[in-house]
Amino acid sequence: MRKIVIFLGVLAVFGLSIFGGLLWIKDSFAPRASETKFQKFLITKGSSALGVANKLEEEGFVKSALAFKVYTQVTGLSRRILAGEYEISPHMSLIQIVSKLTSGPLEVWVTVREGLRREEVAEKFIEGLSKSGEEGALFRQEFLSLSKDKEGLLFPDTYLFPKEASASAVVARMRSTFDRRMEEFEGQVVQSDLTLIEIATLASILERETVTDEERPIVAGILLNRLKINMGLQADATVQYAKANAKCLPAQTGQMPNAKCDWWEPLLKEDLNIDSPYNTYKYRGLPPAPIASPGLSSLKAAIKPESTDYLYYLHDDSGGIHYASTLEEHNGNVSRYLGK
Repeated sequence: MRKIVIFLGVLAVFGLSIFGGLLWIKDSFAPRASETKFQKFLITKGSSALGVANKLEEEGFVKSALAFKVYTQVTGLSRRILAGEYEISPHMSLIQIVSKLTSGPLEVWVTVREGLRREEVAEKFIEGLSKSGEEGALFRQEFLSLSKDKEGLLFPDTYLFPKEASASAVVARMRSTFDRRMEEFEGQVVQSDLTLIEIATLASILERETVTDEERPIVAGILLNRLKINMGLQADATVQYAKANAKCLPAQTGQMPNAKCDWWEPLLKEDLNIDSPYNTYKYRGLPPAPIASPGLSSLKAAIKPESTDYLYYLHDDSGGIHYASTLEEHNGNVSRYLGK
């Protein structure tokens, strides 16, 4: 008899647990509030499902972050939640909110890394905004037309744009971001011996020629030392830019470049003879315009270079940098670190 009582007790506890669990699920999945107004909800790049769940609860969209986490994990929907901006309401059930977050955002994040040419930037947005076919071709054409004189002035960053964003809106935002980020250096730019476009040009070379933030001010000082004594900059990145111009850009005005072109091909010895004002082995001084979009670190280095006696630098095969004050020292570094 005692065993029967214990069994019935366990059964009752089990039943109550199931009943309680069902009530919790029903309550957790129900709308948080009767408010029907839609509100913006932003998922930043790199957010985890748990991070999204906690944010939804904190901002009053769902009753339980745990319920959201469990539901999206069990159904496998957590992998389909995309970063971007959404419009959701506390009046929506948890399942409706998950459906909204897995159907694609109204606005999406697009990351443009440092050191890209404007042609590469255009492709980043075509891909990020999911523009294909004729829409993608028109976006590319408009972007390249509007950015023709803005190489190096389109600030590399992570941007949030609606999928239907025009090339005009993208170029304007990137250009205004450059201006805004440069405001803190306004006084230093005025005092510099270089114009703003020359600073951007030097910074773009630094972006392509250097590896770490620490070495950029030193290399900036080296390049400026060379300019002061009318010595060729001999920056490989400028020749890569010239080489890509010859290889990837159409000969006739109005035609579009090859979108799949390798814009930064390794150089061959004969490339150093390319006849282009961007070839700093052949022509002295800065190239006529920037060669890529520099990041803030490179811009800072161009504005505030480190004073140095060095005139030469090279990177070894592991990315380490080595400086020299004389050609003899530099040739020694070439032999020691590059085996040439």
